[in-house]
Amino acid sequence: MKDFLLDDAYAEAVYAGALGKIIGVYAGRPFEGWAHEQITARFGEIDRYVAAEMGVPLVVTDDDISGTFTFLRALADQQDNPELTAEQIGQCWQNYIIEGRTILWWGGLGMSTEHTAFLRMQEGVPAPRSGSIELNGKTVAEQIGAQIFIDGWGLICPGDPVLAASFARRAASVSHDGEAIYAAQVVAALVANAFVEKNIDKLLDTATSLIPSDSVIAQVIRDVRSWRDIGHDWKAAFQLLKTNHGYERYPSNCHVVPNHGVVILALIYGEGNFAKSLMIANTCGWDTDCNSGNVCCIVGVISGLKGINADYDWRTPIRDELYLPTADGGRCVSDAVQESLEIVRMANAIRGKPASTPRERFSFCFPGSQQGFRADGLELSNQHRRLTMTLLDQEGSAMTATIPPKDLRDSTFYSAMFSPTLSSGQTVKARIHSNQRVRAQLVAEIPIEGQATEQVGCEWITLAPGHAEEISFQIPQIGGPCISRIGLNITGMPGDQIEMEWLTWDGCPSVTLKKTPGDLWLKCWANGVSSFDEYRNGYSLIQNHGTGLVIYGCREWTDYEAEAAVTIYLADAVGIAVRVQGMKRFYALLITSENKLQLIRGGFPDRILAERSFSFMPDDKVKLRLSVEGNRLSGKVNGEIVLVADDFDAPLLNGAAGIVLTKGRCSFEAFAIKPITTDGTVADHADPSEITESSNQSSSGMS
Repeated sequence: MKDFLLDDAYAEAVYAGALGKIIGVYAGRPFEGWAHEQITARFGEIDRYVAAEMGVPLVVTDDDISGTFTFLRALADQQDNPELTAEQIGQCWQNYIIEGRTILWWGGLGMSTEHTAFLRMQEGVPAPRSGSIELNGKTVAEQIGAQIFIDGWGLICPGDPVLAASFARRAASVSHDGEAIYAAQVVAALVANAFVEKNIDKLLDTATSLIPSDSVIAQVIRDVRSWRDIGHDWKAAFQLLKTNHGYERYPSNCHVVPNHGVVILALIYGEGNFAKSLMIANTCGWDTDCNSGNVCCIVGVISGLKGINADYDWRTPIRDELYLPTADGGRCVSDAVQESLEIVRMANAIRGKPASTPRERFSFCFPGSQQGFRADGLELSNQHRRLTMTLLDQEGSAMTATIPPKDLRDSTFYSAMFSPTLSSGQTVKARIHSNQRVRAQLVAEIPIEGQATEQVGCEWITLAPGHAEEISFQIPQIGGPCISRIGLNITGMPGDQIEMEWLTWDGCPSVTLKKTPGDLWLKCWANGVSSFDEYRNGYSLIQNHGTGLVIYGCREWTDYEAEAAVTIYLADAVGIAVRVQGMKRFYALLITSENKLQLIRGGFPDRILAERSFSFMPDDKVKLRLSVEGNRLSGKVNGEIVLVADDFDAPLLNGAAGIVLTKGRCSFEAFAIKPITTDGTVADHADPSEITESSNQSSSGMS
């Protein structure tokens, strides 16, 4: 592996690449699948965002973005091992994807390549066989999906296209084969080499040397370069691409070859100019968001942050925002800065180097970054790598979301599966500066019925000119499902400024989740069961096959306790889960139909940490409590400690909480999460009456 100086310049180039990826996707998404003629007739050339012209949101959930940043987590989940295998990346798919609901286009077996591969893995077929031509056929295996998810593997390999292509082969083979893998290797190699080489032709020379010279992808690249060399402009070259490598020549709905041709064409004729490359990729048509995302990631690394906004302000409308709907619901609301810093961490880790990246959730550490903050009565900018807020009148606010907006929560296509990033009991902190006498208040916003909101926060403070202040407050028990936004209120005179150096929060929550008016409480769970719906005073879970979970919380939670009184109607197993990191990675206290009580660690396969006999009858209500502190798990049933176990084998150190259900039905009325105090006991919950002992315990017992 080549050594590379993983410094601030590298981190900023990663951010430019990640930003380019999401800009390209957002620019191309509104007219995805349109033909070139339709696009030019409606918009002319795509030299701007057109979402507003079409009356659709600009920042959306999208498979190109969610797959790109999620599948990289296979590295972190395998202790950043550079020898990561295709099978382990496939396990990452199975852990973070909720079937039919997150990341992928769920087009069906034999239609959606990714859906087909996911079903294969669910049936027990490991990667890379899950994506093979031998199993799925050439048509299915050579669609576009491997290429669209691949950019991140290039970003973690600065200056090392060989390693990038190796990672790309392993990642692509989970779902694809043949020409699709070659296309993915080329894109990843281009991204990786763009950190050290800016000439497009030299980049292509290196990338194509890493795939078979007799492949169709290699021929497409040679053809597009030859059309440029004999003097054709990009429009003429695109017509030749359509004639020689267009959709008519390749079966199914979105083959990789024509779209890879568009990526190469946009790179060659864009000549490293961000706006021009984006324009060509999108104006050509076909799979516009995918192609534009790949192109803009590569050119983002080449041109840097200054190049991205050189001809048009692509950054301000999106303000770094992105959404990653997965079984890790607390990471759904994210941004280009957070994802870039994780890529930098992984790039260092696979080389055995520590990464000195900011620990605060919002650090504004890249020029121009705003991390989703939006203003009311303020003008926002990023000066000195701080979020600068300038008052337009005498009062204003700057807030960022902790749950997705309503239009994404209600979407039925690439839905925003999420948990709030911030909960009751956690402590919010910020460091702010001002050169004027300005008053500020750190606040959290709570959604209530309808469109209304209310705020909780710290006392107003007056900033002394030229001094920095750290302000904080603990989120109180709010009585509702979640916090929706966090930020600052400001008062002063027009032109006064405050600079926010960072904003973050820590601590485990102290919250009881129960049925509330409206449906937001229900949506705040990452729903990984067959059915999760209202039932009497609480909620009912149904799992028709296999094991499912409903998950609430964030990956950052460490030591805490989760508790629920669960009514078991029919189930192979039901229980409480803690340190949940997806559909497969968790600890759980389970009651099984084989009259066992178990502490397990979910995985590939599950592992029993402790067990004992336990008898119960259908319709029993059982109070389950599971606490985790360090390496120790302690399970209680109906208030009695019944199982204790330690896990020292690469333990799960953090994660959310939830209910686990294997093939059956159960219900619960409330779910409590509590921090563990410094003396090892569990803090009393603010509303303990919500979790009650069962009144029907005579038929349940342990031996």
